Amino acid sequence: MSTTTQAQSQPFNGLLALELTGGNAPTRAALSQHQAGELAARMARDLAQLVPQVAQLDLVLFAAHFDPAEVLRPGWSLHRRLHELQQRAPGREEGPRVIAFGGGEDGQVPLPLRSDADLAGGALRVLPFQLIGPAEVVDQVAQACESVLLERGMAQADTALMAQQGFGAEIEHARYLTLHDLAAMMAMQYEHQGLAPLWPVIETALLAPQEEQWLDAPPEPLLRYAEGEVRIALLDAAAWQARNAPGTDDHERLARQYEYFLARQRQLAAVLEAHGIPVTFAHCPSADDVCAQLSA
Repeated sequence: MSTTTQAQSQPFNGLLALELTGGNAPTRAALSQHQAGELAARMARDLAQLVPQVAQLDLVLFAAHFDPAEVLRPGWSLHRRLHELQQRAPGREEGPRVIAFGGGEDGQVPLPLRSDADLAGGALRVLPFQLIGPAEVVDQVAQACESVLLERGMAQADTALMAQQGFGAEIEHARYLTLHDLAAMMAMQYEHQGLAPLWPVIETALLAPQEEQWLDAPPEPLLRYAEGEVRIALLDAAAWQARNAPGTDDHERLARQYEYFLARQRQLAAVLEAHGIPVTFAHCPSADDVCAQLSA
């Protein structure tokens, strides 16, 4: 691949975030192809008003809504898929394009736009988009977006209304975010949900996947991220007690705490898997060698 081609293919990953009201999920998973094109055009207009250099770039949109965890996955798989589709789209030599992908007129949602049904029901849904073009322009746009989107990135009223009508949703706010903005929001949400100890593990998988990260903070489950996966120490009741409650002989209390520990393990594993991080359980028969077991 030539240097010129590489310089013209650097993407900026962004999102249109829909904050829902009333606890009601959208009635439609994706816009029709015609609606998708109209929404993308309005988004391109909105973004260019916030950051004028956006007009020099392709805007590529999945006109389907996803749970934030589906976007915050190692390798940014949804955005990578957008980039692959942009590379195949016609008109590459005809100047900046607005490219949108929607569902079929029969209501069918093609696989790249199909969200995980197990992650439906959240109050925040996000539409992935990319801005693609010359690297120097993308760099300028990325820096500007990191500065302005979180504070000033509300979608214009007609854009929000079109998303509301198209998806059959009750939308309180529609705003543009960077991936870093979304990650910061999720970190705060997880803190409110009592999941703050897990966020450094997710963040490492997203931003530094080649590094290692432990959650080693009793009474939390013990786990280790390395080489793209998480290993969780699977402790039986005796090993758990030796690690978390040595010297305690209140058997009823210990039984309740151990059941809570097992439920917490399942909760953490489910959150990791929602972020596309593989999880395996490593049986650790003794509390003395759990770290060695996870490092094996």
